[in-house]
Amino acid sequence: MKFLLPEGWESPKGYSQGVVAEGRQIFISGQIGWDENSIFQTDDFAEQAGQALRNIISILAEADASAEHITRLTWFITDKQEYLASLKSLGQKYREEVGRHFPAMSVVEVSSLMEDRAKVEIEATAVIS
Repeated sequence: MKFLLPEGWESPKGYSQGVVAEGRQIFISGQIGWDENSIFQTDDFAEQAGQALRNIISILAEADASAEHITRLTWFITDKQEYLASLKSLGQKYREEVGRHFPAMSVVEVSSLMEDRAKVEIEATAVIS
């Protein structure tokens, strides 16, 4: 896996501009902030994001993969201001679950998610070399 940053570009914080990888691909559907029993334990944005990331890590483990294999994350959030207000705690949750691995990422604000209590949904793509 190689992280891409064109010469002269400022290094982004918390994500990569691009990733090139070769190998077995894993596509993970959008994960939300509920546990393995489809129960929300909290309405806190950062906590829900942490749970969604734990769900992704659990699914990766089923393919003998881990966070280091993630090449792309797409975040769907319901409230941009809540996301921005949660950045410090969100960064902590991210590092707890994913570490200091920063794949290509996008964050998209949406009007709602399918589960009413969900504040964030995260899709993942991973590649095992």
